[in-house]
Amino acid sequence: MPRRRPRPRCRHRRRRPRPPQPRPDAVAGRSQKRGGSSESRASQEPPLSPEEQARALCLRLLTGGPRTRRQLADAMRKREIPEEVAENVLERFQDVGLIDDQAFANAWVESRHRGRGLARRALAQELRHRGVEAELVTEAVGLLDPEQEEETARALVQRRLPGTRGLDRDRRIRRLAGMLARKGYGEGLALRVVRDALAAEADSADDDSGSWPGSEGPDPWG
Repeated sequence: MPRRRPRPRCRHRRRRPRPPQPRPDAVAGRSQKRGGSSESRASQEPPLSPEEQARALCLRLLTGGPRTRRQLADAMRKREIPEEVAENVLERFQDVGLIDDQAFANAWVESRHRGRGLARRALAQELRHRGVEAELVTEAVGLLDPEQEEETARALVQRRLPGTRGLDRDRRIRRLAGMLARKGYGEGLALRVVRDALAAEADSADDDSGSWPGSEGPDPWG
């Protein structure tokens, strides 16, 4: 009888065992050994003293732009920094020139008058609102003389005058004078400047609508 051929054996590939996955608590433990997260490191750092907090706050505010002494004091009060600590920091900053209310007031007057056309009354109100002392306010707005203030008022009216054409005279006067009043100009100066501008506009219109050149002579169509 013929011999039966043995069946070939199926060779199954053995799966390699997966390495064991580390537990989350073990991973966290290794990260803490390497130095920990930023939050954990921050929690381990000692907290800033009130004086350090005050200095850091003032420096950050001054980096963004000039501030008055009162503005910095209000900011520290909101952060509940002790009043004695805040006063010491303010004195130190003032001694080294980081706080100068007079320089702040002078620069404020020049910038706001040139950029917004504000008069002395409005400028003084803004400076008082920012805590500048009355004596320093008076000295700063005194840099703006009356002639310059009137010149600025006339320029403002000339800029707004075309937008009021088509209105009656009284409404034009009220609108232009009200604009000057909101910028701090006195009523007398505002009315005088507006009436002068309207009179000059009327004279210019009369000149433009005058007779033709040479019309004084004989009529060429006669």
